[in-house]
Amino acid sequence: MFLKPFKTIGIGVTFSPNLKANVYEASRLALMLKSRLVLIHVGDKSADKEAKFKSILKPFINDNLEVQIVFQPGNPVDVILATSEEKQIDLLILGALQRENFLKYYVGSIARKITRQVKCSILLLIKPSIERLPCEHIVVNGLKDPKTKQTIASAFYVANAVSAKKVTIVEEITQDELAIKVEDDKSLRKANIIKERIKLRENARVKALIEDIPEAHTKQIAVKSQPIFGKKGYSIGHYAQIARADLLVMNSPSKMTFWDRLFPHDIEHILTELPTDVLIIQ
Repeated sequence: MFLKPFKTIGIGVTFSPNLKANVYEASRLALMLKSRLVLIHVGDKSADKEAKFKSILKPFINDNLEVQIVFQPGNPVDVILATSEEKQIDLLILGALQRENFLKYYVGSIARKITRQVKCSILLLIKPSIERLPCEHIVVNGLKDPKTKQTIASAFYVANAVSAKKVTIVEEITQDELAIKVEDDKSLRKANIIKERIKLRENARVKALIEDIPEAHTKQIAVKSQPIFGKKGYSIGHYAQIARADLLVMNSPSKMTFWDRLFPHDIEHILTELPTDVLIIQ
């Protein structure tokens, strides 16, 4: 399997209370993934701003982090998208609100707009930390989709780099697949039999998806397959939350239309109420 590593990581930075935590998270990840780091600041360049960024970056530069700081005034969404393409960024990191109200959901926050349009993978951080918090449990979607094999491979690639202990592959199964209405004990037994057959089918499919992943990325990681019945997007987000996952890895959306914004589904459920840090693989 061809796995495109994250050679260049970018992060949008502003002078917010989370600036140091966001830069620390991005710098640590860049070192662990052996990537170069690009800081993108939407605004004019000044000696004071550059000195502030370099002061925060100093301990990581001392650890041989390759870093570049880009200053560019303009519309935040346009600047970050254009810089991501120009600098050939493979993974873009953004801070995000854990929950957005309906107005922001409809209009679209900067993070949401970028997520819909960016051509690279994106990592949404909801609780950045100056001190490193271990990433022990990663949940990844196991959807029946052409993108899923690459997404699962990327999840293990990241898991190996950050020394995660467990990866859970979640297959979301809609209730429509049961094709039976439970009305009595007999129909309940029949529904349970169908559920077990679907679980066996999905477990076999997921097992086939991870066969080609390099052993170096899977060793010392506990792997679990977890079929769940429910609404796509919402179900995996809820599972990641109750399982206390440190990272949720998802396929990038195939399309984002106007109606997707009014009636959320799949990835839009995740973006509306982030259950944890979310990595969307492009």
